[in-house]
Amino acid sequence: MSNFMYQAFSEVAKQKAFVTAAKVLNVTPSAISHSINGLEKELGFALFFRNRNGVQLTSAGEKILPIVRELLNTEDKLLEEAARINGLDQGRLRIGAFSSVCINWLPDMINTFKKNYPEIEVSVWQGNFNEVIQQIKLGELDIGFSALPIKENLEVLPLYRDEIYCVAPEGFTPQDKKAVVASDVADKPFILQEIDYDRNTKEALDDYNVSVNSIQYSIDDASIIAMVESGLGFGILPELALQKLSGNVVQYPFAKRHFRTIALVTHNKVQQTPSTRAFIRVIVDYLTARYGGLV
Repeated sequence: MSNFMYQAFSEVAKQKAFVTAAKVLNVTPSAISHSINGLEKELGFALFFRNRNGVQLTSAGEKILPIVRELLNTEDKLLEEAARINGLDQGRLRIGAFSSVCINWLPDMINTFKKNYPEIEVSVWQGNFNEVIQQIKLGELDIGFSALPIKENLEVLPLYRDEIYCVAPEGFTPQDKKAVVASDVADKPFILQEIDYDRNTKEALDDYNVSVNSIQYSIDDASIIAMVESGLGFGILPELALQKLSGNVVQYPFAKRHFRTIALVTHNKVQQTPSTRAFIRVIVDYLTARYGGLV
């Protein structure tokens, strides 16, 4: 089987169309079709269902996709290591993160990394916790920032305990003027991102007896601030998300403190490229300098 067969299969699976995959790989659609047909013939089963809207992976295709992407990543690592041996710091690094890490940490981290490794191509993909983990698992990303718990069989390095705060309209003051207790938020509507309601945010709201019927969902952190500012309810956001958000709102810790633990997610150490290992060192050094160490 040729390496291009693997590339064609991986790209068609990603783009869900032969024509789009051909454009990405800079070949003709017939070359893609020929490669997929050849791979299916050698494997002995169909990889895609064809339809008018494009293609969809068969169950067999879904099973071998992570293996094929691992093979492609392994070749990238081989070429990158060879380049390093030859004194060329070349390669690529694909990073996935959720919004507050993209805004607050990654710009400084990437700038530091690029000073030492200017030839390495760095790309950033933004998604929620679960999406980042899935992309790491599929081999689409080299490094991901997510939040505990992480059940997948991946390398997980806890980085930072990010305290969760109550965000209220301007003029609100908790009873003890320092921290929010249950009576402060009794019968108050809360606004949050739906994806957050399966983790530490849910624990905090459950502790304060906030019912599901009192919860409204928003698109992102900035829209939560805007809705709270307009008096539509209270928000609940971690400290990192609040650092570069502005609005006529106030924020207070909860009397019973709650945290989310931000973690670094990668493939196992054997599979990590030299550029991945170098960026991990940058992450550790950056957080140590900023917060005095990791979790």
